[in-house]
Amino acid sequence: MLRVGLFSGGDLTFFTEIFDYYVGVDRGSLFLLEQGLPLDLAVGDFDSVTADELSDIKKAAGKIYQSPSEKNDTDTELALKRIFQQFEDAEVTVFGALGGRADHSLSNIFLPSDPELAPFMGRIVLRDQQNVVRYFPAGRHQISQEKDSSYISFMPEGAADLEIRGAKYELTASHFFKKKIYSSNEFIGQPIEFSVSQGYLIVIQTKDKD
Repeated sequence: MLRVGLFSGGDLTFFTEIFDYYVGVDRGSLFLLEQGLPLDLAVGDFDSVTADELSDIKKAAGKIYQSPSEKNDTDTELALKRIFQQFEDAEVTVFGALGGRADHSLSNIFLPSDPELAPFMGRIVLRDQQNVVRYFPAGRHQISQEKDSSYISFMPEGAADLEIRGAKYELTASHFFKKKIYSSNEFIGQPIEFSVSQGYLIVIQTKDKD
């Protein structure tokens, strides 16, 4: 499985470097160059860089896709679609997707709502210093605790019913209540089992700021 690091134009104060393929999204491309990391693919309208910076990106990039500024997809969505068109089995870690503009963060959190990305939701992970966001399609699943994470939250897409077992706070038929997000749950020394009846589920492992 190809490990892809996707660096968006958001907050990149936290990132890791061990990937097989590096993708820069808009200003994230410049960040990769500044860090001395490879730039295998650059994607975006590049409206957040100067003409000289864009010239540097074009010279360094293995491949570049410059999109029009007026488009239906975000630059991150375009980059993910390009990745999965080329590497169907890729596992993509996205940095810089959270913590900036609220509309950008929400667009990234709900990436699997795009029908072209939905089939690949299980291979997309968003990471920053505090949070790890994963996606699960309808069905029954299990998740283990991320290192250093303190809490786990579950957000069903749409009106799907959710079941949670093996967590500090269980959600079952005998103890069920409807919420948009079931937040601040905790692991109790074992994997958590959960199922979602339809659509998909957003699972966020998080911790408080140091």
